Amino acid sequence: MKRILVPTDFSEQAENALKVAAQMAKKNGSEIYILNSLELPTHLSNSGSTGAMPESLYFIKLAEKYFDELLKKPYLDGLLIHEAIIGHGEIYNDVSEVVKEKDIDLIIMGSHGINGFMEIFIGSNTEKVVRTSKIPVLVIKNEHLDFKTDNFVYATDFSKECKASFKEAQKFAEATNSHLNLVYVNTPSGFKTTKEINERIKDFVKDQNGESSSIHIYNDTSIEKGILNFASETNANLIGMGTHGRKGISHFFNGSVSEDLVNHANMPVMTFKI
Repeated sequence: MKRILVPTDFSEQAENALKVAAQMAKKNGSEIYILNSLELPTHLSNSGSTGAMPESLYFIKLAEKYFDELLKKPYLDGLLIHEAIIGHGEIYNDVSEVVKEKDIDLIIMGSHGINGFMEIFIGSNTEKVVRTSKIPVLVIKNEHLDFKTDNFVYATDFSKECKASFKEAQKFAEATNSHLNLVYVNTPSGFKTTKEINERIKDFVKDQNGESSSIHIYNDTSIEKGILNFASETNANLIGMGTHGRKGISHFFNGSVSEDLVNHANMPVMTFKI
């Protein structure tokens, strides 16, 4: 985690993400890249006329002003910040471009809590980045004065295609000295016997380093309820899962399960590309 990217729209939620990035950067000696994808009003972004230039410049100058104010925040003191990166297109494209150009290791983004989830996360910039990102994305919804990840719940169905994303979760756990609690949620609609689950788990972990992880099977009425209830019972401070990118969350998170999970989880959620 030597390079962390924080996309911002200068909102309170985006600053919550930047505060978490600052804490992680101080612990790991990381650099922080701040990106603002400049979303001009439609009549400006689609206009090729020179008459629109003064108004466009106004928004660019406004973004630069916000950047200057942001960089004066005390919690950024002593950190190596790469500032004033202003994108020009869709945020997920700008993020992808910066990730590739700057060799970014982790993206941290802000999102509203329960009340604003449907407006902010689903169909939002955060969701677009989560779905298209090839690197881990950490979604922050609240302010964390002391951000911790030592109790990390990672939900998985222990399928072969989830091995790669789990290895990325392991790397994060090792870098942050976190304990990984792998959880399989067994539900009535997708019920599997103990023998079936154990055989799948055995195949999943045979070539994995599980020294800093433990495995759990949790029974509940739905996958999202199981993950949330397990996380609550184990006092977790981070939930992780694999994603298929544009195909949505891992096949075992079907329909709106993942959306409900992030909506109701009162803690950070981290996604890893399958």
